[in-house]
Amino acid sequence: MNLVLYAVPFFILAIVLEFAYGWVKQHNTYRLNDSVSSLSLGVLSQAQRFVTLGVGGYIYFLITEHFSLPLMDANHWFTWVLAMVLYDFCYYWLHRMGHERTILWAAHVAHHQSEDYNLTTALRQTSTGFLLGWLFYIPMYLLGIPAHVVVTVGAINLIYQFWVHTQHVPKLGWYEWFFVTPSNHRVHHAQNDRYMDRNYGGLFIIWDRLFGTFQEELDDEPVVYGIRGPLKSWSPIKALTHIYVDMARDSWHTKRWRDKLKVWVSRTGWRPADVALRYPRAKSDLSQFERYDPKMPRTVAVYAFFQLVSVVLLLNYMEKAELSYWQGFAGWAILLATTVITALWMEGRAAANLLRWEVARLAVIGLLLSVYGVVNMLFLPLLSRAPQAGNAASAT
Repeated sequence: MNLVLYAVPFFILAIVLEFAYGWVKQHNTYRLNDSVSSLSLGVLSQAQRFVTLGVGGYIYFLITEHFSLPLMDANHWFTWVLAMVLYDFCYYWLHRMGHERTILWAAHVAHHQSEDYNLTTALRQTSTGFLLGWLFYIPMYLLGIPAHVVVTVGAINLIYQFWVHTQHVPKLGWYEWFFVTPSNHRVHHAQNDRYMDRNYGGLFIIWDRLFGTFQEELDDEPVVYGIRGPLKSWSPIKALTHIYVDMARDSWHTKRWRDKLKVWVSRTGWRPADVALRYPRAKSDLSQFERYDPKMPRTVAVYAFFQLVSVVLLLNYMEKAELSYWQGFAGWAILLATTVITALWMEGRAAANLLRWEVARLAVIGLLLSVYGVVNMLFLPLLSRAPQAGNAASAT
């Protein structure tokens, strides 16, 4: 059972309440441009299943069929407790390697790009985690934990992580010793040297305490959110691909064949010496840090919010409808085009050029809706009568 879909209305309500609370307390942690960017990435993350193949799921099936221990009883409480603990253990190592290996950081980085920290940050998710992330959960299937149990505890783990993305909850006493909290997860999203690459747990913080990656939030070290190589863009395409692009460029430019391969498996931050010398990358100076915040006219702000609502509604329709692969692909393409062009508006790009792209996007959407409507009108009546004809033939 994918509980995340059922949790979405509560996520939206919680975001509204957090915004209202921050406004009343004069400690607003939201900016419209950043929030639209984060939620757009969240929408694309949920929509990627319409265009990607479930390689990991197929391998899990093969493991369960041919290599796993006998399946555990899904009706026994111990199976669920073990699954919950083991899932978080596997998540810890996926999350940790997602910070320590560049190829995995490329997928995870989108979650850390926001220079704000609020509940929309929790929904700022990658669309490329499916490429390698599934590898870390293989032990669960080898042990014989049923697939639906894995999926359910994974959803619970993800839902739990939502609430810790807030600046309004202080430290929680003894709870901090065992579970992930807003305080210790704020540390995880920091780009301060003292805080970087710490607190990887999803549900339990005990893994970080056991394996030496725990760092407490300190009163004398305010958290600076974001990444050290700031994105300076609201584009979802750039957000999802910029580390992959950097790796490809480094691999292309370096002269040594060994380094061309090492780029893809190296520790995060490593670059071939010859490439680092010729193409240095600047890191932000936290003492002079300023959030990326291009001015946005009120009309653009209203339009960006409207586009966000439209992509959320379209995704909701796609989740509930029974779409063919190409219908799902078309829906995903509309979502991508809408979020990309909305990002360009928020960045203040030249209005004349953007208007052409906007008109083209709306024309394509109109064409797709027209074609889809014509196909439904012409063929659905025929398809609905086909089973009746078949039933009549079998009855005779």
